[in-house]
Amino acid sequence: MKVVAFNGSPKKEGNTYQALKLVADELEKEGIEVEIVHVGNQVIRGCMACGGCGRNKDEKCVLQGDFLNVWVQKMKEADGILLGSPVHYSGIAGTMKSFLDRAFYVSSSNGNLFRHKVGAAVVAVRRSGGLPTFQQLNNFINYSEMLVPTSSYWNVIHGTKPGDVVEDGEGTQIMRTLGKNMAWLMKLVENGKDNVQEPEKEGKIFTSFVR
Repeated sequence: MKVVAFNGSPKKEGNTYQALKLVADELEKEGIEVEIVHVGNQVIRGCMACGGCGRNKDEKCVLQGDFLNVWVQKMKEADGILLGSPVHYSGIAGTMKSFLDRAFYVSSSNGNLFRHKVGAAVVAVRRSGGLPTFQQLNNFINYSEMLVPTSSYWNVIHGTKPGDVVEDGEGTQIMRTLGKNMAWLMKLVENGKDNVQEPEKEGKIFTSFVR
């Protein structure tokens, strides 16, 4: 089994990376491969709402010039997905948000590519804004019918300078617990595939508050 993790921080090995690594270490102890992809240092345009991915049905965003379509396929092939972001003005870092908007729109427009994968989010923050950012990341996971492992608290870890988060005793425990629970849930899903029938997928119903 494999997990692909996305580091939404501009810093390659800052506190967001350290948080992901704490989770990854526990997954690897259980024999699960983890690949950490650095998204936050890339130039990624936001979604243009053109609908091209839905019309073409080729599991690709029509925008060119970045690695988004490569990453979407990594997510499709993985058994689990980890999303990590620092906090920018009490929200997801901009580059990470652009990536998520496009990747998850490609997924939903092509039959929900990430449905029933195990998915979790982690956040690194200096002081405040961790919970709003965590909730924003979870919006993508929940919308995609992914399966969410929990931890002993919300998945937020604190630090300022790169590496500070390893001094956050409770935060590091949260990440370790998340990794253990994620590994366990992934194994339950894998072992249950041949024994428990997957619920039938329904076609999406779109409504508005106008008509």
